Amino acid sequence: MHLDGSLDIFHLLERKYLKGKQEYDMTATAEKIMNDALSLTPAERAEMIERLFQSFDTPRKAEIDAAWAAEFESRLDACKEGKIKASPVEEVMERINRR
Repeated sequence: MHLDGSLDIFHLLERKYLKGKQEYDMTATAEKIMNDALSLTPAERAEMIERLFQSFDTPRKAEIDAAWAAEFESRLDACKEGKIKASPVEEVMERINRR
């Protein structure tokens, strides 16, 4: 949660998918937009998703992106070197949901 009390996209996703699978009610306008969006082509939906995610950008985005890129590279190197083993996403989500 941000200092101003707002939630970022990662906290919203965590609440929805990892902690009890809570659903959030959308306004009628949001529901209409969602239904309209679902009728778009996959490419159009992907572009919409990208733009929506970009709307959550923060002033520290470049710093955060660099940290994630470094973490990704570190984990990829460790995986290639056999230091860590990858797990299927289903297995990971199952472990998370057991907490």
